[in-house]
Amino acid sequence: MHLIYGINSVSEALKTRGRAFEFVSIAKERHDLRLQRLIEECRRMGLPVRFMARAELDRLAGNVAHQGVVAVTSAKQYSDIDDVIAAKRGTYSLVVILDGLEDPHNLGAIIRTSDAAAADGLIIPERRAAGVSGTVTKVSSGATAHVPIARVSNVARTLQDLKTRNFWIVGLDERAPETYDSVDFNMNCALVLGSEGKGLHELVKRHCDFLVSIPMLGKVSSLNVSVAAGVVLYEILRQRRTKGAVEVSS
Repeated sequence: MHLIYGINSVSEALKTRGRAFEFVSIAKERHDLRLQRLIEECRRMGLPVRFMARAELDRLAGNVAHQGVVAVTSAKQYSDIDDVIAAKRGTYSLVVILDGLEDPHNLGAIIRTSDAAAADGLIIPERRAAGVSGTVTKVSSGATAHVPIARVSNVARTLQDLKTRNFWIVGLDERAPETYDSVDFNMNCALVLGSEGKGLHELVKRHCDFLVSIPMLGKVSSLNVSVAAGVVLYEILRQRRTKGAVEVSS
């Protein structure tokens, strides 16, 4: 059993065909318009809707952050690398690679920002790293339904493969002398982010064409990884918009 909870997360998942829904549970206590629209969409799609007391939903979701809606579905269907690359959203490819990220909240936030900043998709490790869970889906505000995510057994080997496909590899490392905004991102590139506290593995660093840092002018030495991802992704988007290399919806 896989769970998706939160109004946005369930609503976005209903728009895609990547999951099979068993049923959607709704809090009896809620009668607002947003949930009513969700109920109508479920019934239009022929999905069973179950009404439960909030305490029952708390137990089902394992937390109280479900906003009165919990869906029981099949697991997230991961993409392969070819699917991620084929999802190119502009003149140049942009893939986000996470090297051992373990916090599901950070993963969800990075997926949400990647979608907003026109990244093509993400690549994450199969082991010793967070996967797409109900928490990740909730934190991403449903972006997991739209962003291709591939899982790989070896990040360093994946970087080698991307290089053969004409990708440049940019790793974020707080000790790098070169700053993130000194790189011209108008090229096919992969942005590699390390794990919380440990950063990039040494072998992964050796496969990077560029190692860049974010200047820190305060007393702490680094940013949260999801915040750092947002800083760099929006610099990439800024540069590409300037060159007309990405389409921006009005």
